[in-house]
Amino acid sequence: MRKEITWKVNDFKSLTTDELYAILHLRCKVFVIEQNAPYLDTDYNDPKAVHIHGYIDNELMAYCRLFRSGDYYREGSLGRVIVAEEFRKYGYGHDLMKKALEIEASEFGSKEIVISAQAHLQNFYRSHGFISYGEPYLEDGIPHIRMKRG
Repeated sequence: MRKEITWKVNDFKSLTTDELYAILHLRCKVFVIEQNAPYLDTDYNDPKAVHIHGYIDNELMAYCRLFRSGDYYREGSLGRVIVAEEFRKYGYGHDLMKKALEIEASEFGSKEIVISAQAHLQNFYRSHGFISYGEPYLEDGIPHIRMKRG
């Protein structure tokens, strides 16, 4: 059954210790364990990012980080887009993307947004206005492609 998401939006310094711990736990659970891709997730970019985190019944279930133009790429950017496995079948990833794109536009004024997308998720990102460009590449052993919106 689909439930209402409670969204939080924070800069790095305003995240509580519990929120940060839950975010890092979810990112590790999916990007390292589930995808069997050992890599160093804590890349020192989190302090520059704005963090969107979504909760259902006080459980973190969705997350991504946003960057202003020039903080990651020349354009605005978002990454670490994630929905916990048990919530994916409800389409919450689309809710997360809508929220992220809304904030990129309203808070950052981003006209163009660039992402490094896992190649198998191209159709998901296309449904949110992104187009693929460049050649596919491996990132942490997983096929990726650059995509741009705007």
